[in-house]
Amino acid sequence: MRHVILVFTVFMVSHISHSQIYEVGVFGGGSNVIGDVGSTQYINPNSLAFGAIAKWNRSPRHSFRASVIFSKLQGKDSKSGDPRRQQRNYDFETQSVEISGGMEFTFLDFDLHDSALKVTPYLYTGITALHHDNYFFDANGIYTSENTSSWAWGIPMVVGVKANITTHFILALEVGFRYTFSDEIDGSVPDSPERSNLSFGNTNSNDWYNLTGLTLTYTFGRRPCYCNF
Repeated sequence: MRHVILVFTVFMVSHISHSQIYEVGVFGGGSNVIGDVGSTQYINPNSLAFGAIAKWNRSPRHSFRASVIFSKLQGKDSKSGDPRRQQRNYDFETQSVEISGGMEFTFLDFDLHDSALKVTPYLYTGITALHHDNYFFDANGIYTSENTSSWAWGIPMVVGVKANITTHFILALEVGFRYTFSDEIDGSVPDSPERSNLSFGNTNSNDWYNLTGLTLTYTFGRRPCYCNF
């Protein structure tokens, strides 16, 4: 995992060093999973999420963006509104690290060299890779570690609003859903094929997870001469 983060950092620094203007900062908020265990609410943060974010602004309307976010993903059937889940009473938790990269689009021009107050909604999408530990529920419903870990690839769908609160600081509030190509995050599908008989829930529907929170970034760099890109 340390090697992945190192490669990610080197990649960002090599691009940032040649950018016209860029942002670096932090993300803080909450996470929740939408799967076969726990609440079925789409926005229901139940665990702390935090990380780092960087952006390379190519124009006042779009930016390349990357982030690393840490969280403990968890869910409890007792918190669900579904009586069948409440009766089953399963719960899970797994430590996770998300690496994400893609493009952010603003609805309005967001020229970071203009000191006037600017507020704009934005969208972000790209690709995510979520590293998580693997668990399964045994025949007695006990949440058990498989002593392995996996990468769950996914697509982020993020909507937010941001504003420049000072000359160099930008504050944003965002809600981001991640559709993954995995059904193993909540333990409803064991990673090992030898335990496939212990799968449950809707095996035709993959897991989603949500990250909701604030970003605070510091922006600096020379005045850009934006080009077509």
